[in-house]
Amino acid sequence: KLLDFFAAQPICTVALEACGGAHHWARQLAQLGHNVRLIPPAYVKPFVKRQKNDAIDAEAICEAAQRPSMRFVAVKSEEQQAAGLVFRTRDLLVRQRTQLINAIRGHLTEYGWIAPKGPSHVAKLSNLIEEDAMASSLPEAARPMLRVMLDLLAELNGKIADLDQEIARRAREDEVSRRLMTIPGIGPISATAIAALAPPAETFAKGRDFAAWLGLTPLQRSTGGKQKLGATSKMGERTLRRLLIVGSSAVVQQASKRGAPKGSWLEQMLARKPRMLVTVALANKMARIVWALLIKQENYRAPVAAKA
Repeated sequence: KLLDFFAAQPICTVALEACGGAHHWARQLAQLGHNVRLIPPAYVKPFVKRQKNDAIDAEAICEAAQRPSMRFVAVKSEEQQAAGLVFRTRDLLVRQRTQLINAIRGHLTEYGWIAPKGPSHVAKLSNLIEEDAMASSLPEAARPMLRVMLDLLAELNGKIADLDQEIARRAREDEVSRRLMTIPGIGPISATAIAALAPPAETFAKGRDFAAWLGLTPLQRSTGGKQKLGATSKMGERTLRRLLIVGSSAVVQQASKRGAPKGSWLEQMLARKPRMLVTVALANKMARIVWALLIKQENYRAPVAAKA
């Protein structure tokens, strides 16, 4: 009935909150010729008055859609949503694996078996449980339950490995992903995640806007002409922010061990700033480089270090 209603209407602007199912309905309405605008719910809320009901929400959406400075969400295609589903599925499996690892370590701790954190150490525990000498120290009722959890853990590891192979295959076949992988610290997972989850680069006027969308810029508390900057805002797409920080952490770790290029920005930052601060700053810099490569459609070129 909704589509029949809009099919009978003249071409107009349709504003929706960017909530569950919004991209599907935006595509359907766009096929009817309407101009569809998706608005983040956080940008609609300031226009809601005292109480909340459907009529008040519709009025707030209408007011927000007419603001000249309003920011809208780009409508995703079915292919983009399907590509993003790969990363959502992988994140879900990784979280489930972490839950299983914590459960196994916690239960074994109750019987005096202490294991370091991390998936690799759980594999050692799995081998110990199978040994008769060690297994005899566990109650008879506990061993089958631990084996159930270890079997589930092995199954999750296999599925995560399969998804990693699928992501690597997509990265090799996609031109944008191959271009992004020329940036130090960005591998197949980060490159394909950016291609699938980030809005079009043209959405942002400059690289700083893209970094701010990812939550990698300082949170402002400025007032009265006094500029006050805090920690990073941590707003926006959490998955991409996490992947960029993981990638920049690897670059910083390598530079700390082997040394950064002489006279480079990274060398100067490591010499005078804490390592974690440098990691986040490098992630911010990587986000700006990503935006530049997407706009210019070029491969990454390492900057020439200044001579001392």
